[in-house]
Amino acid sequence: MERPAWAPRSIDISVPSVSRMYDYYLGGSHNFEVDREAARKAMEFLPGLPKIMQANRAFLRRAVRFAAEQGIDQYLDVGSGIPTFGNVHEIAQAARPGARVVYVDHDPVAVAHSQAVLAGNEDAGVVAADLRKPREILTSPEVARLIDLDRPVALLLVAVLHFLEDADEPHRAVAELRAALAPGSLLILTHASHEGIPLSQERAEGAVDVYRDIRNPLVMRPRDEIARFFDGFELLDPGLVHLPDWRPESAREDEDDFAFSGFAGVGRTA
Repeated sequence: MERPAWAPRSIDISVPSVSRMYDYYLGGSHNFEVDREAARKAMEFLPGLPKIMQANRAFLRRAVRFAAEQGIDQYLDVGSGIPTFGNVHEIAQAARPGARVVYVDHDPVAVAHSQAVLAGNEDAGVVAADLRKPREILTSPEVARLIDLDRPVALLLVAVLHFLEDADEPHRAVAELRAALAPGSLLILTHASHEGIPLSQERAEGAVDVYRDIRNPLVMRPRDEIARFFDGFELLDPGLVHLPDWRPESAREDEDDFAFSGFAGVGRTA
């Protein structure tokens, strides 16, 4: 397999990557056949995966615009993945010129491509770090350069927490990040769940098994457990809801049934 110029030498391009599979679902070009094969296998069980990812990205765009309307001009996107059209920095900086954005991911491809996309943008940066180690994120040079933690920040945890197993202590990680945020900061979050998927749980579990097989377990938490990530935040209207139901810009009946898989919400620190 020929290695493209954008793929760092340090990565094994024979192993599927969650970030590159996500890129494939969204119609991106930064993925390999091994990623496409795994994604297609997951779609045999859950054919609406591209629709779910599109709904997830649409929520992200609405939430970032909402944050900008609230006066927030600092964004920390943890588990940001491979940049696609309508990135956080594009949306935030269009709404609030000079807005500062730091992307965080542990996937070398996501980090390398983010660096290429952000070249020349002094108000945006990328950090190679893992959500499981919040201190490494908070003390990174790029966060120190771009983010003033004494002022409100929008913390984005979009489609990432469901890749942390309970043994990874995801609630502890979110609590540690929350403790570093100034009053008035926002948590923008999405999470996969069996609730809302227009298929049986047994069928959807086939897709979960694909992620388990590539050693990136997908944890489908129930709504009540997802809501716990907002402990210490005031959950803003309309609450923790299915992706298209958070401050929608189009009619509900226009959405694909699969778009209602999983939950989204925005909370504010006191």
